[in-house]
Amino acid sequence: MALYTINVNGAAKQVDAAPDTPILWVLRDHLRLLGTKYGCGVAHCGVCTIHLDGDAVRSCVYPISDIGTKKIVTIEGLSEKGDHPVQKAWLEWDVPQCGYCQAGQIMTAASLLAQNPQPTDEEIRRAMNGNLCRCATYTRINKAIRTAAKEM
Repeated sequence: MALYTINVNGAAKQVDAAPDTPILWVLRDHLRLLGTKYGCGVAHCGVCTIHLDGDAVRSCVYPISDIGTKKIVTIEGLSEKGDHPVQKAWLEWDVPQCGYCQAGQIMTAASLLAQNPQPTDEEIRRAMNGNLCRCATYTRINKAIRTAAKEM
């Protein structure tokens, strides 16, 4: 075990964890931030997506020892009141069904729009590729991203 100080949602947090502990489990088990979900455990489904210095990354395979000074943002830290343009567009388009994948979908979409405020449909498809939704709300997800892009 080792003591790590990591920046999560704008606050410094100390965590005692094994170096190979995926940041997903640090967030959920050590810091009790439960919005980031476990899906596949091999970075294929996108459910565990967080922002690391603004980039969307799969937290289930990213070890705490590789975080260093990078800033982590989880779904809880995306906006204080849940009013990020992507979150608002998600509600406008009735995207959530079961809701399990939604934090990962939203985090991926928010990272895309932060880096590319006016993506084409192809750029949206490419960025969201690999974010799996068992409820198959992909059409609404794409519409919500286009709506959020207009708001940003």
